[in-house]
Amino acid sequence: MKILEVTNVDFSLRHFLLPLMRGLRAEGHEVIGVCADGPLLAEVRDEGFRVEPVPMVRSFSPLAQVQALSALMALIRQEQPDIVHAHMPISGLLARLAAKLCGVQCVAYTCHGFLFNQPGSMPRRGLSLALEWMAGRITDRYFTVSTQEAEDAQRLHIHPKPLALGNGRDPASFHPDPEARQRIRAELGVPPNAVVIIAVSRLVRHKGYPELLEAMEQVPGAELWVVGERLASDHGSSLDENFARAERELGGRLRRLGYRRDIPALLAAADIFVLPSHFEGLPMSVIEAMLCGLPVVATDIRGPREQVVNGRTGLLVPVGEVAPLARSLLRLVRDSDLRYRMGSSGRMRAQSRYDEATVTAHAVAALLGDAKDKKPVPDHQAAPH
Repeated sequence: MKILEVTNVDFSLRHFLLPLMRGLRAEGHEVIGVCADGPLLAEVRDEGFRVEPVPMVRSFSPLAQVQALSALMALIRQEQPDIVHAHMPISGLLARLAAKLCGVQCVAYTCHGFLFNQPGSMPRRGLSLALEWMAGRITDRYFTVSTQEAEDAQRLHIHPKPLALGNGRDPASFHPDPEARQRIRAELGVPPNAVVIIAVSRLVRHKGYPELLEAMEQVPGAELWVVGERLASDHGSSLDENFARAERELGGRLRRLGYRRDIPALLAAADIFVLPSHFEGLPMSVIEAMLCGLPVVATDIRGPREQVVNGRTGLLVPVGEVAPLARSLLRLVRDSDLRYRMGSSGRMRAQSRYDEATVTAHAVAALLGDAKDKKPVPDHQAAPH
C-alpha cells in the first residue's frame, strides 16, 4: 500500500515520525513523508524516503491554511494513497480534511497533545476542542501518544475508539555509557565529579525555562546544560532576557550547547534530567533520559505523569512554580545514592514500556489493521531502501 505520513515541520518528521516510517517500509509499503520544507529532511531522504514539501504553518492564519489545504489536496490526488496518516493539531486537521475530500479510503490521526489542554484563552481552547470534535467525525483510526489523552478523546466524544500508542526510543542508542561520559566532560572541561543537570528541548517558554533558570539560582553545587534551539516556526516571546539574567547569576554553571546530534552521549554525561514543561504529549526526551539511567524531574502534567513514578524514578513538581522545582533538583544534587536508585528504576521502566521496536510494531499493526478491515486495495511498489 501507499501511505502518506503528514506532519507540520521537518523537526517533527525527523524526530517523531521516522521510526514509524521505517517500520511501515519494512512491511513492504511505500511511505511518503509530507511536511513543510526544512534542513532536517535531508536525513530522512538519505534513508531512501521520498518527502514532499507542503507549505504548512503552525498558526491559525486562514490564508496560510487554505494554501496548505489546497497543496495537500493536489498531492493526494496525484499520489492516490491508500492511507493518509496525519499528525499534530493543525496539520492533522488539514490532512484529514484533504484526505476525506479526495476520497482516501483510510484516514488516520495521531494526537501528540491536544491544544485545548494547553494554557490559553477559553475562546481559543473552545475553538480547538470544536475543531478536534469535527475532525474526529472524518477519522477512521484515532491514536494518541498518551493514555490520558486517549481517555480525553473518549470522554469528550472526539472519537469512539481512540487508542494510545505511546512513544519509544531505541535502548541500543540510549543507555549509560561511561566512555561517552568521560569524553563529553573532557571536551566541555567539566570535572568528573561535577553534578550536571541537563534539559533537552526547544527553547520556548512553555518548556518551563523561565522557572528552570530561576530555580538554578537556588541549586548551588550543580551546573545546567541546555540543549536545543528555538525553531523558526515557534511562537511566543523569546527567552533572551531570561538567559541573559541566568548568565549573570549562574556564570559558568550555565552551558548553552545549542542543537546537538549527540544527545545519547550528552545524556550519558549528565546526572539529572529536567523538563518543567507547561504541557506535553508523551515527551521523547524523558524516555531518552530514563533509558540513559537518569532520574527525571518533570512537571505533574499529562505525559510526564505517566512516565515518571514520583519518588521512585524521579520527582514530579507543580507547573510554573520555582521553589518546588529548586527543592527537587537540590534534593537530587545532594544525594548521589538517590540519583542512582531513581535512575536505575527509571531505566528498567523505560525498557519495559518505551522500547522503540515494540512501540513501532504496535503502531504499524494498529495503522494497517484499519485498512485491512476494509475492501482490498492494490499494493504499490515499496520505496527503495
